[in-house]
Amino acid sequence: MAVHTRHPAGAPPSAPSRESTGHLLLRGYAVLLLFIALATSFWFNLLGAAGLGVLVGVTTIVSIALWIVLRPPIVWRLLPWLPLTYVVWAAASVLWSAWPDATALTWALLAATTVQALFLASVLTWRELVAAISSALTWIVGLSLAFELWVSLVVHGPVLPNFLLWDGELVTELYWSRDNLFDGGRIQGIVGNAHLLAIACLLALIVYAIRIASSPQRRAWFIGWSVVSAFLLWRSSSGTVWLALAAVAVVLATMLLMRTTRAPGERTKYYVAYAGLGILGGIVLWLWRDDLLEFLGKSSDLTGRGGIWQAVAERAAEHPWLGWGFSTPWLPWVPEFDGWIIVNDLTVFHAHNVWLDAWMQLGIVGVALLGLSYLAVIWRAWFFAIDRPRWDLRADRPYQALTLLPTLVMTVLLVQGLAESRPLGEWGWLFLVLFAHKLAQSPHVGEGPAEQSLAIERGEALRRMPR
Repeated sequence: MAVHTRHPAGAPPSAPSRESTGHLLLRGYAVLLLFIALATSFWFNLLGAAGLGVLVGVTTIVSIALWIVLRPPIVWRLLPWLPLTYVVWAAASVLWSAWPDATALTWALLAATTVQALFLASVLTWRELVAAISSALTWIVGLSLAFELWVSLVVHGPVLPNFLLWDGELVTELYWSRDNLFDGGRIQGIVGNAHLLAIACLLALIVYAIRIASSPQRRAWFIGWSVVSAFLLWRSSSGTVWLALAAVAVVLATMLLMRTTRAPGERTKYYVAYAGLGILGGIVLWLWRDDLLEFLGKSSDLTGRGGIWQAVAERAAEHPWLGWGFSTPWLPWVPEFDGWIIVNDLTVFHAHNVWLDAWMQLGIVGVALLGLSYLAVIWRAWFFAIDRPRWDLRADRPYQALTLLPTLVMTVLLVQGLAESRPLGEWGWLFLVLFAHKLAQSPHVGEGPAEQSLAIERGEALRRMPR
């Protein structure tokens, strides 16, 4: 005689919960947003300035609409107020800007990037965020290799952007691809710039390593893409990115070493030792800088950057406190920028240094706000990576590989910012705001208002974070 029971132990096993179609579409949309931010120059080369503006405007409106519909829980007092204050200060600079039209236009791009960063951090969990970044970078790496193969095997020559904003003599810097895949030259991928391709490949290697450590069942997939990324990184040959790679290796080793400590005071000796090594390394790099730059294929002034920095510093010194007005990037058709600094017959559109650029545009006040924003994110990211997850009395929870991501990405941004100004916009600014918001709202993987709300919707059993 059959006996029926409602006790859970006797109940038939149920199928695991599946994500709704709507959430799958949301994750796909998040990948698109990250792809736009990480490969902005690709969209510029494909659609032109007007097309890129329309794309950014439409996606921003869609994100705001989705935000209103989804209403992800947010602790308002934990918003990233320092980066947001920087955005407000940039907007206020239109009042004294020497180029108000450029300020208004470029600030709109900054505001759109900020909105997208806040949106992504609010609607995705940490694991979903890492997966979305991984997917976006995979598209960039894969399409870059396919694009270079197409140029070399089908076109058999350099390719120009579809919409070329240039009426002078053609220079090689304007090529989308120079057809260098099989001749040993530097390749540029879909982003149309060897340095930007190298940065994307370095980020991909970081994310793939984290996915390999977190998802053993997909290890072969990520190892394969790591090999492709390493090949493109080598062929793009960016000296700045090689330095960033070395910095990432040192920071990663330091974080893993910090995770081995047991007693409260053990980390102090490591901090002192690394501070000493950092000072010694800085002295060595300064004394042998010419040899290092020669090894990296750069001149002693970093391929003309010395002259750029001097010109920017001289202009910044004329309005040291408030700056000349926000413009990231410098719009080459603005009279104050057109022909101001020329390198390889082209008008330079940024200072090739984050801090000099911020000083010239927004003065000492802007530099202070930017520096405090970086400091706040790095501080949270560091302890997010090296401390065990703990929100109650339990102190033996295992470390997770994905908690290393914010610190490693911020390391890349800091090194890139020494020779490039791109961290002030595009993916650099997006990641700064995204991590600032996510680390404050969800200080542990699986914990925090947004993380718990999404988990509960999918039927996962996660503890609520005490308020």
